[in-house]
Amino acid sequence: MAALSPLSVALLVAVTVGLAAAILAWRERPEPGATWLAVLLAGQVWWATFLVFELEATTLPAKALWYDVQWVGVVAIPVGWLFFALAYTGYDRYVTPFSVALVSVVPVATVAVAAADDPGNLLTVGRFVRETAVGTFLDVVPGPLYYVIAGYTYLLGAVGSVPLIQLIRDDARPFRGQSAALLVGTAAPWAGSVAYLSGAIPIPGLDPTPLVFVVSGVAYLLALSRFRLLTLAPAPRRRARQLVFEQLHDPVFVVGTEGLVVDLNESAAETFGVDRRAAIGEPADAVVPKYETVSEPDGAEGDAPRAVPIVGRDGRRPYEATVRDVTDDHDRTTARVIPFHDVGAYLGQQQRLNVLNRVFRHDVRTETNLIQGYAARLRTDPTDERALSVIEESAGRMLERSERTRTAGELFAPTEESGSAPLPDVVDEAVADAREIDPDARIEVGTVPSVAVSVVLRVVLENLCSNAVRHNDADEPWARIDALVEDGWVEVTVADDGPGIDPAEYDVLDRGTETPLRHGSGIGLWIVKWGVDHLGGRISFAEREPRGTAVTVCVPVHDRGGSDADREGDVPDDSRSADESAPLGPPPNAGR
Repeated sequence: MAALSPLSVALLVAVTVGLAAAILAWRERPEPGATWLAVLLAGQVWWATFLVFELEATTLPAKALWYDVQWVGVVAIPVGWLFFALAYTGYDRYVTPFSVALVSVVPVATVAVAAADDPGNLLTVGRFVRETAVGTFLDVVPGPLYYVIAGYTYLLGAVGSVPLIQLIRDDARPFRGQSAALLVGTAAPWAGSVAYLSGAIPIPGLDPTPLVFVVSGVAYLLALSRFRLLTLAPAPRRRARQLVFEQLHDPVFVVGTEGLVVDLNESAAETFGVDRRAAIGEPADAVVPKYETVSEPDGAEGDAPRAVPIVGRDGRRPYEATVRDVTDDHDRTTARVIPFHDVGAYLGQQQRLNVLNRVFRHDVRTETNLIQGYAARLRTDPTDERALSVIEESAGRMLERSERTRTAGELFAPTEESGSAPLPDVVDEAVADAREIDPDARIEVGTVPSVAVSVVLRVVLENLCSNAVRHNDADEPWARIDALVEDGWVEVTVADDGPGIDPAEYDVLDRGTETPLRHGSGIGLWIVKWGVDHLGGRISFAEREPRGTAVTVCVPVHDRGGSDADREGDVPDDSRSADESAPLGPPPNAGR
């Protein structure tokens, strides 16, 4: 039996290394790109194996047969490389049965022509056996299809290299090493192929491409073992970043340098009632809420966050907008990212802590001192009816504040937040509560539409009605409740004939904060404001003639339909401080 030629031995080394790498890649399935890398390596092994058969064959027909068989591996390599690169780098959305079939049309046609014994001499015009100092080779004169498949191979290789080249500049060191090893493993066969086609190889018929598969196999083995090619692929990172953008709870818009919307996440579409497909390419001021406000530079810090009141799916709420520039590798701004963060809950919590701190620190201490003082008088004169009356009244006020404080704490419980009730039932319960406080009170109920509202509105109306009766100095306190629904919003007005509300109370609620010298007299109006803020609504106060107050709250219908963004104009905007979680002011149809 004749010994193998040195070239055949070298090719078998390439086969061994490539086969080992292919087995490692196949075992890593279903990691991103593992299957396609195995296809690539299997193509190299196939080509090198049957090239050995060609080299060892002694007749022209035998060499021609093994030459044709090699085309299966030749055309599989670029297809495997392209789809491996796409899947490995996270562009797996392009790896579909349709795209695979489309890319495989030319390779399959090439194999079919070779299997049919090359009719019309499409692959080779002529075939000759060349005797050289290093062996006997099959020298071919390429046909037109040969150059087509060669150019197609280089095209697929170049396209697949683009995403890998991007990884070389990645901040993550493992990805840089992986990409470099893969590019070396691919560039070596390319260099051999170019040298063969250009005639740079001095030995006629010798195609060095399969020989340099040894370099490819070593590079791929290094990438698989040293750089954990398939166990630490960048594809999940790319997908995770996309997922973070899509699933981020905060609405986010991406605006191009020309002021057109480039992208937006699902939260932005749901929160502001935007059609994602229709919004792409539209002017930002027509899609992004309050775009002119949030995009204007704010002093020296152009990207400083600012809070603006916006109507969304949860009604009117304050959103903090932050503008960030997106720059390319040349430090050129290519887009602006504008995330909106709902700060209503945060601002409301700060207000509640501030007010409850005042209640416990100031009001409770005042009442406690009062009780202690009059209790001392009772020690000296147990018959002092006035002292006893003051103590009872002070204890009653403390009990009332305790109950209201408990109400404020329970107002935002999950069961309260998610529940709904018919508006007529909510109004009836508020009226019944007020009549328990003063059975002589005359409470009228006007037209009340039958719509569903959040049960938080029940707490709001109960406090408004009880305040209208409790703080009324008339012999027969009078109050009236009217309601209407318009464009998905419920407007309820509670009017009374009492002495009115101190303007200082308006000022404190309007500013949204209390100070040691400027604070409210109780907690009832704060509960009303917090409840309305929680529902994303608005509250306004108006004086009545000859006396009394009309308090109007405007909140969204609990199960309203339609687009939230379409109702942004239903509640008038204003230019109040960005710290207000729900600016005070006249709602629609106020003052009727």
